[in-house]
Amino acid sequence: MRRGIVLGALLAIGALVSVGAQPPAQQGPKVVEVEKIKDNLFVLKGGGGNTAVFVTANGVTVVDAKNPGWGQPILDKIKDLTPKPVTRLINTHTHGDHVSGNVEFPATVDIVVQENTKTNMEKMPIFKESGGKGMPKNTFKDKLTLGSGKDRVDLYYFGRGHTNGDAWIVFPELRIAHAGDIFSGKNLPLLDMNNGGSGVEIGDSLAKAHAGIRNVDTIITGHSTLMNWNDLAEYAQFNKDFLRDVRAAATAGKGADDEAGTWKVADKYKGYTIQEARLKTNVQAVYKEIGK
Repeated sequence: MRRGIVLGALLAIGALVSVGAQPPAQQGPKVVEVEKIKDNLFVLKGGGGNTAVFVTANGVTVVDAKNPGWGQPILDKIKDLTPKPVTRLINTHTHGDHVSGNVEFPATVDIVVQENTKTNMEKMPIFKESGGKGMPKNTFKDKLTLGSGKDRVDLYYFGRGHTNGDAWIVFPELRIAHAGDIFSGKNLPLLDMNNGGSGVEIGDSLAKAHAGIRNVDTIITGHSTLMNWNDLAEYAQFNKDFLRDVRAAATAGKGADDEAGTWKVADKYKGYTIQEARLKTNVQAVYKEIGK
């Protein structure tokens, strides 16, 4: 009798484990893929936004540090590319898939961001929990030049868009820029209104970047493939056209949800990714910005 009770109890426990108390699945390995752009410039993919690795005479400049837990895999991959130490980390903006890996970088690394991004990062739990480790040591407002000659890096800010602190990182000698998520790819942009993003201003900010940055041929996007300088001009116009259409709908008395349900991308932007959920939130965001 006792044996039957014990057996029944064990079976019941086994049933509970199999139904509702399974141990969490182990995470797979964090694989960092490398795309060589130039002999001294690489893009690391996987685990968040595109990370740039710029190898200079005296060290390595990194742009963006991906999701939590990806800082060390980035550092490990860099060791495969060069024996030089990482000396600088630049974040394009505040989002977790671009800055969370900061906390795993050595304290000796100089972290640089646009000043609004620092303010936004101060609100993030990951930096509060780390006691401030991974937070920027230096900021800039509109433009900052780091290094010189072949090792020069120029940082620009042209206004609100994806957030209110979207930095453009330019490698003048290579004629290459990293745009972060203000140009994440050919799509409707994510407008983070909680961190100062703007559907009204993003088109102008992109156009200012296109006009204000000289002698760049290639753009590292936030999450997509490499783009060329003409793609940036087109993307700026795409966002301006979207704003024009939404303004016209609002002026005509059309509701935001109705506009989102009927708006169609123009043929000249064929191939752009239009997610229904993002279309709806972007239309609503613009309506709110223009007071409709």
